[in-house]
Amino acid sequence: MGAIVWEWLSLAVRFVHVITGIAWIGSSFYFIALDLGLRRRDGLPDGVTGEAWQVHGGGFYHMQKYAVAPHFMPDELTWFKWESYFTFLSGFVLLFIVYYFGAELFLIDPSVADIPEWGAVLIGLAGLGSGWLAYDRLCRSPLGRHDTLLFVVLFVFLVVAFFLFCHVFSGRGAFIHCGALIATIMTANVFFVIIPNQKIVVADLKAGREPAAHLGKAAKQRSLHNNYLTLPVLFFMLSNHYPLAFATEWNWLIAILVLPTGALIRHFFNTMHRTGRKLWWPWVVVAVLVAAIVALSRFPGYGPQEAADARIDKDPELALMASMHFDDAQAIVMGHCSMCHAAEPLFEGVHTAPKGVLLDTPEEVARNWQRIDMQAVRSTAMPPPGVAVISPEERQTLAAWIGSRTTW
Repeated sequence: MGAIVWEWLSLAVRFVHVITGIAWIGSSFYFIALDLGLRRRDGLPDGVTGEAWQVHGGGFYHMQKYAVAPHFMPDELTWFKWESYFTFLSGFVLLFIVYYFGAELFLIDPSVADIPEWGAVLIGLAGLGSGWLAYDRLCRSPLGRHDTLLFVVLFVFLVVAFFLFCHVFSGRGAFIHCGALIATIMTANVFFVIIPNQKIVVADLKAGREPAAHLGKAAKQRSLHNNYLTLPVLFFMLSNHYPLAFATEWNWLIAILVLPTGALIRHFFNTMHRTGRKLWWPWVVVAVLVAAIVALSRFPGYGPQEAADARIDKDPELALMASMHFDDAQAIVMGHCSMCHAAEPLFEGVHTAPKGVLLDTPEEVARNWQRIDMQAVRSTAMPPPGVAVISPEERQTLAAWIGSRTTW
């Protein structure tokens, strides 16, 4: 029952994460487009830098933007912050549920770095915290006055961070931490810079003081960073479903190439919203980068002996091989699952094991008992009925094997 509750908890938190993420990214993209689409005209009120007319849902909307703030405090003011906060909080909880409590399966790869579970968790948390501090210091340094130079330095900073993650964690664990680092930076920008600066402006208005222009400038710079980081963070959050991205030899380079790919796509749309021009060259560069990513994904990143050693090395779950039901369970898994879940899949059209799960050796069958339990015992998700038919009796045999964990 505990496993079932845990699985539903994971789904519930993931659902909240997706919903709040849609709300945050949607409002962010909308306001970026609105800001870039503002137009100046004669007769605008004092302090207004531009206006926009829009139509949606059968109604017309008239928006105006002040360079710093209006000369009065409006009666009603809507703040856009909770979408960001709840996206981060739900994602952070999900990181614990899937990767920290499941560190042995999803976070640690002994062939990359043979570290204990607690060590991997501490490294992950320290990486996220120190990553934000380093980024914030760079933005507050003299570099912060030069947007282009700051972008270059921040790109190098993320390159180093991604490289380190990919050489400490499993591919899947590394990619989720690449995304989590970007998400931490984005939400911390909102929490520590954008919203506090806006609150100071509101307080100045209430007190009758002239708000400082540098507060809005700093908030806008962080908002611009968030805009260009949005698509890369989405890629990393979805990448755990695609082992060709994270579970290959050059995964660290793939992670790095994702950054300019996402930024160039945003640049196209930003330019279109600002000027109406539709640049062609960003798509050419994006196509080249995507082609490079696809080419890099062809290298699996292991030799035959290296892969075997990595699967067997120091794994407490291998004790499941001592169960009296193991031989029968292994035969079922090998017969129904290993055609796809193998280092070199035999099923036509499958070039890499789905989600990076290998079930082609006794050791891997034992290691992945939890996945087998969820996919083939507690549910009928696997194997796909169009590929292989597994009988109720075979599922009961798998259940008996997994249940033997508590009896031998």
